[in-house]
Amino acid sequence: MQLFRRFLAHYADYHRHGPLMLRYLSLVGLVFFPAYYLLRFTKSEPVYDDWVLRLVDAAICAALFLRDRWPARWRRYYFAYSYVVLIVTLPVTFVFTSLKHGGGTIAVGNTLMAAFLVILLADWRNVIVILLAGFAAAVGLYAATDPAPMMPVDYIERWPILLAVVVGGSLFKFALERATADKVRSAYASLAASIAHEMRNPLAQVRHSLEGVQKVLPPPGALPQLTQLGAAELDILYRHVAQGEQAIQRGLQTISMTLDEVHAKPLDPAVFSYLSASEVVHKAVDEYSYGDDQARDRIRMQVVDDFQFRGDETAFLFVLFNLIKNALHYVAQYPSIRVDITIGGHEIKVRDNGPGIPAHVLGGLFEPFRTAGKSGGTGLGLAYCRRVISAFGAEIRCESMVGQFTEFSMRFPPIGETEREQHRAQVLEAARATLAGKRLLLVEDDAAQRVTTRHKLRPLDMQIDEAADGQRALDMLARHPYDLVLLDLHMPVLDGYQVAQRVRQGEVPANRYVRIIAHTSEPVHVARVKTQRAGMDAFISKPCAQLPLAQALQRALQRRASSAASLPLDGRRLLLADDSAYNRRAVAAYLRDAGATVVEVDHGVAVLEQLESGGTFDAVLMDLNMPGMDGLEAARSVRGSGRSWAKVPIVALTAHSDSAAIDAARIAGMDGFLIKPVEAALLYDSLVALLGGTRPVPRPEALPPPVVMVDAEGPLLNETRLESYLRLGLLDELLADYLPEIARLVDVLAEAVHAHELQRARDALHSLLGMSGEAGALALYQRVRRIYVPVLEQRVWPEGQAWVTDLRALAARTEQALRDYGARQAPQGVPSAGG
Repeated sequence: MQLFRRFLAHYADYHRHGPLMLRYLSLVGLVFFPAYYLLRFTKSEPVYDDWVLRLVDAAICAALFLRDRWPARWRRYYFAYSYVVLIVTLPVTFVFTSLKHGGGTIAVGNTLMAAFLVILLADWRNVIVILLAGFAAAVGLYAATDPAPMMPVDYIERWPILLAVVVGGSLFKFALERATADKVRSAYASLAASIAHEMRNPLAQVRHSLEGVQKVLPPPGALPQLTQLGAAELDILYRHVAQGEQAIQRGLQTISMTLDEVHAKPLDPAVFSYLSASEVVHKAVDEYSYGDDQARDRIRMQVVDDFQFRGDETAFLFVLFNLIKNALHYVAQYPSIRVDITIGGHEIKVRDNGPGIPAHVLGGLFEPFRTAGKSGGTGLGLAYCRRVISAFGAEIRCESMVGQFTEFSMRFPPIGETEREQHRAQVLEAARATLAGKRLLLVEDDAAQRVTTRHKLRPLDMQIDEAADGQRALDMLARHPYDLVLLDLHMPVLDGYQVAQRVRQGEVPANRYVRIIAHTSEPVHVARVKTQRAGMDAFISKPCAQLPLAQALQRALQRRASSAASLPLDGRRLLLADDSAYNRRAVAAYLRDAGATVVEVDHGVAVLEQLESGGTFDAVLMDLNMPGMDGLEAARSVRGSGRSWAKVPIVALTAHSDSAAIDAARIAGMDGFLIKPVEAALLYDSLVALLGGTRPVPRPEALPPPVVMVDAEGPLLNETRLESYLRLGLLDELLADYLPEIARLVDVLAEAVHAHELQRARDALHSLLGMSGEAGALALYQRVRRIYVPVLEQRVWPEGQAWVTDLRALAARTEQALRDYGARQAPQGVPSAGG
């Protein structure tokens, strides 16, 4: 039985990514077994009337085809049932009928056809098992049912040919699969090399920023009076941090753009908005991650006349980033390069005086995986640009002369005055619906700026108070409650950062959690870091037009409030499915803390049973990898049930985040996708958005970044996650449960590796991955993930067994770090549960 389970596991893995093959087989069998039976009578009287066998074949194929209508508790046996169907309908049926008809050429052909189909529908191990089992069963059935059984000589003589066909077909299929796998690996290697090349500059910039931080920091062991940083040093630190964050953002943008193009991710016109060409270009020029300050000085903007177009701002920023990156690529070889961006006449032109592009290259410039002489590029950037611009209803073209210039021009369809006014009215009305009657404190030392801003906000029907400096702002915040503060950062007496810090520290208790929006002319990447660290909720750049200002205030008010009393999922009833009780406990605690009622189950069948029992759920959160019926099967069953709960929102939970997993979840009918370990804020945001809720989601008070325990591996613990458990009162309980279970799973993994039991090792890695992530064991989670993905996708683990020893050592260091953390959090005199 254990051997059969192993063969069945290989068979299930073979069909897991292509389940339609079995569905097609069942449909073909359902139609053709009866059809060919009737067709035979148009030619001659058959030697053996096999209508009973054909009826059985058609019936079991029909049952296989109707799998979506099976009771939930039966679906876990789907692959085992299909395995039996393959044996009965192919080798048993065709060999048995061939023997009953006395052999002959047609019988040999039918047997060969059955063998070919088995080769297509099973892995090589199960091809052997299915054919041998089927042939033996057919011969046995023939001997038992025929009064004078006799093996046809011509049929037997051709069995060596059948054997050659099976062996040759299997080898051919194996070679084809290996060639396909090699092509896929080669494509992935090429893409990985290209992305690695694109990531070198951002990583170099991060290193440069860290070196700058090191220069400013006091040396280790410095006297306390020498460790104080002055304002100038602090500003330098923030700028280096901002540059590092900007470089990381550039790397993430490169990855996002590349993956979007590889997967041909479509843009959703429903999220398009009206964009100002000058504003979005200005934002791109400000936010692009330049290699140095001199590179920024090479960019010149000229606005002949501004215009609006309809599109997605983030996607268009990626387009501009790509064009700027291409224009600056040859700076080292051409130090005099300048980039001119011109806006006017419903066109945006990006022109550089670099080396130019040969005429024979221009024709295929926008095709995927084509580059214009650059080494290491992905060849996807310009293909992405064309796809985005086309989605906007616009067109992009390139003109170039070698040695003189290259110019990319994007021409957008004009938007009529009526449409613009209608859009303006809609934006202001939506903002007014949120902001009308709200009280805003406008803090600005420039009287002209205050007048201009008040004029822009007049259509929103807000109650606006003014303060000319930071101290007056604090005085007013102490006297009146406010919904919003629009805060200039550079003012006399107290600047905006000092005001925000005092507000968040509770100096004005009634407004400690008021939404603060910075209004600044600082560089965007610097302002983002500094305002976030100061506890502000958002920032907008100066100068700012009316519509972006109104939308920024609207978004700030709609975002989650800082008060922990706000319950974004209050009144919601959620079904949580995960085979790991430890993982369920953490996610369920987050959900209950947000006000939800949570029902927990541990496999897909239980999900269907809960839904069928008549319980009403607002959403289902489901692990993809569960024993028996997994998350994908359960989702397909829900969607195909035809019941009132068939459209319940389903969110996938998984530690496996590649595009295949995401696509499989989407095809199965899932509405969302969350990566384990799940972060509370992302969990809340995803569910509120999915459920169409408008209630605010609690936002934690701005605090200093958590100290992260590190060793030679890098960060050992994710203390942000541990602090969330501490706030929920779960830390001691989780440490008491997680630490022995992590140690046990490492032992199970070691035993499985020693015994060469791949399936058992995969299960242990799967559990260890989820548990280490939920436990905040960051380094262990990352190490396990690097091992788990090849085991899952390629069914291979690292060579040798040294990696198991290393993993055990890392688990031991992690366990000690978690115990130390628990001890630090325990009240004086009270031992922690982990210690």
